[in-house]
Amino acid sequence: MAGVRASFHVSVAALHTLRMNTESMLLGRQPILDRHGCMYAYELLFRNSAQNAATVHDAALATRQLLHHLFADIGVERALGPYRGFVNCDSQLLMKPGALDMLPTRHIVLEVLETVEPTCDVIARCRELKTAGFMLALDDYVGDHDRYADLLPLLDVLKVDLARVQPDKLERIVGEAARVKALLLAEKVETRTQKDACEKLGFDLFQGYFFARPAMLSKRKLGVPQKALMRILSLLMQEGDDALIEDAFKLQPRLSVNLLKLVNSTAPTSSQRVDSLGQAISVLGRRAMARWVQLLLYTAPDQRSMVNPLLQLAATRGRLMENLALRLWKNDLERSDQAFMVGILSLMPALFSAPLAEILQQLPLAPSAIEGLLQRSGPLGGLLESVVALEARPLDATLLPPGIDGEAFNASLTEAMGWANNIGQPAATR
Repeated sequence: MAGVRASFHVSVAALHTLRMNTESMLLGRQPILDRHGCMYAYELLFRNSAQNAATVHDAALATRQLLHHLFADIGVERALGPYRGFVNCDSQLLMKPGALDMLPTRHIVLEVLETVEPTCDVIARCRELKTAGFMLALDDYVGDHDRYADLLPLLDVLKVDLARVQPDKLERIVGEAARVKALLLAEKVETRTQKDACEKLGFDLFQGYFFARPAMLSKRKLGVPQKALMRILSLLMQEGDDALIEDAFKLQPRLSVNLLKLVNSTAPTSSQRVDSLGQAISVLGRRAMARWVQLLLYTAPDQRSMVNPLLQLAATRGRLMENLALRLWKNDLERSDQAFMVGILSLMPALFSAPLAEILQQLPLAPSAIEGLLQRSGPLGGLLESVVALEARPLDATLLPPGIDGEAFNASLTEAMGWANNIGQPAATR
């Protein structure tokens, strides 16, 4: 349809304009999961870091800046992986001619903000965008059916902020979503109890970091594969014999298969593939092997869980910390390695439902890494604190690590997102 194109294209002149305020734009994304706990999409966020508020006067330009910064260098598929990206649309962005031209319809869900008045012109525009191939979502729906009577039938996703809706109204909203055949998304889900309650009511999608919260009351023992991986990781850290490492893998054949899947999922070309465990150990080296084993802890034997949200979060956090460490402490590869490890291991309590101190007893970590993980102190602890805080409040520029500006953070984050999204993905999906 005229005015809307499915391809991702920006002219040279437009790119020059987009780069003007790159340094002031702070990026973020929040995971959206389905009923099975698998990744469904990300909500993409932007903010003007200089003002620490989303007060960009031209929303269309601001969104172009966001998407250019996310996609131009690493590509849409690599930035989002196999998932969709939700993009907030205020009335200016929604109605401005040509403002959405650059958005790829099969990757993007247009999220109509609650501040948009559903006038006849807005409804007509939404029909146009729907016909062009976009999915549509409505943000912060609180059950005001009369106001959105004409918009509801056009929606693919209805988002409900749990903090703004009384529990006794949720059942009625579930019924409204069912009548218009829209997926129902619960926002700000912080605990598994909230997720389970919403799922029981009939919600389809869940946005929040409940999956990264340790369920300490249901503490479980490490299974045989996890014990084997912890032993392998310990051997790698202590410069154990290659034969001992290979033997430990051979006791759990499925671990070897999953390791090769993870390693090859980020190989740029087929000629760089690793086809055997022995080759992995000899070619990758202990530094890279230790990284993959840390990530392998977050997978289960079945392939479906290879791309679970906890793995995605751990991989992104670890890679982001590594990238930031390289910027802060140039040429200090040992510290950047430790930063990666601190990022990965920091989510172990959610993985094993056990205290972090208990988990770390099994690994010969450097004192600086232990200090950073357990006390959140020292250089690595401070970096971890900043990264974790920015996951919860991704648009708060006051949380940036000292010495890192918005531009450096954005570059580090986009690279980390692209790297993490490829993990566990077969080459055909990239």
